[in-house]
Amino acid sequence: MPRPRQFDEERVLSAVQAAFWDKGYAGTSLEDLLVASGLGKGSLYGAFGDKKSLFLRVLRMYDEANDQMLRRRLEHAERGVDVIRGFMTGPVRDPSGEQARRGCLLANTAMELSVSVAEVAAEARHSYASTTAVLADAVRRAQREGDVAPRLDPDVTARAVLAGQLGLIVLGRVGQDPAALSAMAEALLAGLLPAS
Repeated sequence: MPRPRQFDEERVLSAVQAAFWDKGYAGTSLEDLLVASGLGKGSLYGAFGDKKSLFLRVLRMYDEANDQMLRRRLEHAERGVDVIRGFMTGPVRDPSGEQARRGCLLANTAMELSVSVAEVAAEARHSYASTTAVLADAVRRAQREGDVAPRLDPDVTARAVLAGQLGLIVLGRVGQDPAALSAMAEALLAGLLPAS
């Protein structure tokens, strides 16, 4: 009969996720994972599988949390356009630039692994498709509310907003000036979301 786990699974996954986010997949050693989790190798791999399985689990956990957060924002936002603005400016809001330099776990991972790890490419496609669908709903709502031109195609606009945000994430990772990133975000929004 297997023994019950003697650790908080959610805390362990969160700590491991932070380690991967800080160092990337290749840069995160087994020792890093053991230190972050507070577990021994047998307990860590016994509970979550090998490094790749553990990484894919925390990546999916990250993606699901972001998807739920974006959906909640759209549900509770005063205006649809606010959700789109928040999505675009979110990665560049921190004036210190620390958040921008850390980037997005999914975007970082997609750049590092999507060519060599099919599961990562599939997860990125799935997550970005879900994000695009929510953003397209936000564009439709913004059109109904009169904040965005009705001539825009919501799906095309949503994909362009996602592409713009990903560009800002990459520029933030390489240390672009936070004020310049904010100005770029505003310019992208002005171009992508013309008023009615």
